[in-house]
Amino acid sequence: MSTAPQPSAVPQPPVQPEAIRAALARVAPHLLDDFDRDRAASTARARAEVSAGPLRTFTEAWAVEVAIARHPETAARLHALEARAAEVTDLGEARDIAAEISRIRNAAAAEAGIRTVGGTAR
Repeated sequence: MSTAPQPSAVPQPPVQPEAIRAALARVAPHLLDDFDRDRAASTARARAEVSAGPLRTFTEAWAVEVAIARHPETAARLHALEARAAEVTDLGEARDIAAEISRIRNAAAAEAGIRTVGGTAR
C-alpha cells in the first residue's frame, strides 16, 4: 500500500504547540485530552530538567500525529496495522507490519517538516 498522503482540507501547522492543538481540534478532536496531558507532562519535565528538549520532543511527536490525522485513509491504515501488530504471532508478518508503520510515520514526519535520524522520526 502506498504511504503517499491524500489531499487534506486542513493544512499542516507549524511545529508550535498552539498551532498543532488548533489543527488537532479540526482533524482529531478525540486526541485533545491526550495532547493536553502530554503537554502538561512535557512542560513539567522541561522545567525539572531546565531543558527545552522535552517540549521539542512533544511538539515534534504531535506534529507527526497531526500529519497522520490530516489524511483519514492513512490514519485508518495505521490504526489497523497497530491493532494487527498487537495480535500477530508470525515474525515475518510482524516485520512487514513494523516496516509499513515506519514508512507511514516517516512520511508523516517529512510532511510535518521533522528531521529524522536514520530514516526514522525522532
